Amino acid sequence: METMLRSVAMSGYFDVTRRLGLNPAALAQQAGIDAAALANSDDRVPAAACCRLLELTAEKAACPTFALLMAETRQKFGTGVVNVLLAHKRTLREVLLAAVEYRHLLNEALAVYVENAGETVTIREELVVEPGTPTKQAIELALGVLARHSSALLADHWKPRAVHFTHAAHADLTFHRRFFGCPLEFGSDFNGFVCAAADLDYPNPAADPELVRYAESLVAPLDPMGTDSTALEVRKAIYLLLPLEQATVEPVARHLRLSVRTMQRQLELADTSFSALVEEVRRELAVRYMSNPRYPIGRVAALLGYAQQGSFTNWFALRFGMTPRDWRNSVGRRGK
Repeated sequence: METMLRSVAMSGYFDVTRRLGLNPAALAQQAGIDAAALANSDDRVPAAACCRLLELTAEKAACPTFALLMAETRQKFGTGVVNVLLAHKRTLREVLLAAVEYRHLLNEALAVYVENAGETVTIREELVVEPGTPTKQAIELALGVLARHSSALLADHWKPRAVHFTHAAHADLTFHRRFFGCPLEFGSDFNGFVCAAADLDYPNPAADPELVRYAESLVAPLDPMGTDSTALEVRKAIYLLLPLEQATVEPVARHLRLSVRTMQRQLELADTSFSALVEEVRRELAVRYMSNPRYPIGRVAALLGYAQQGSFTNWFALRFGMTPRDWRNSVGRRGK
């Protein structure tokens, strides 16, 4: 089943592309997207194709900050009942938790997880699309939009301690520094923000509990998760929780607000299983982490849930036909 997103997630694409002197409809067609569907915020378009479109446009425009230019157009939460619901929650923490709850109505490819650690909070975002899909621009768009929404909600009280990206840094980070206004960490373990826990609980001046309750009553009957979407949501949760050593049945079911029994039954109906999805995600993340020479192999093993490097080496050799060290040497030679 192809992962889709609502075209509203690409809001700003046409305006920014034209501003850079390019033809957005022609580029959309080149990426395999119906330009009319992309222009209609209520239509759905393939998530992987949108990722490719962002990369293609940034390359054609010679503009590495293309996604952040799109994010700059997002002054406030968009229209639609879910966005109204989010915009009027009492705190940013409640906004993020609601975004997780209604994730299947916002962007099927985007996974969000709020990790509490004492006085700090880590907001993790992950894009789960077909393996091999370039996501550098798409991740920067997702984090840029989160920053814009958080700033609109909290004004000067949005002061993240750092923003993290799993991809490598751009040659010139001047625009990124101005846009995010906080330290930048590239080549990180995750994509997301580290914030003070207190900032997430600062009151939203625009909060309206009555409006939120009304919006929730309208959202409730919309697009309930079916068996196919449950498999996708489990996969996304594993992406987020595996590096935290929490990608077991109970934490994943809890994250999805499902009972373990219900989750497993729906996975069976989708002709898959929890263990099969963990294996798929572990393999994909292994390629991501092993491709980053900054990560020692022992660190990769830990991020993939192995306490012992030897166990990871055995698993890797079975899946890839060579040891992690040989694989990394082979990839390094091909990259030269």
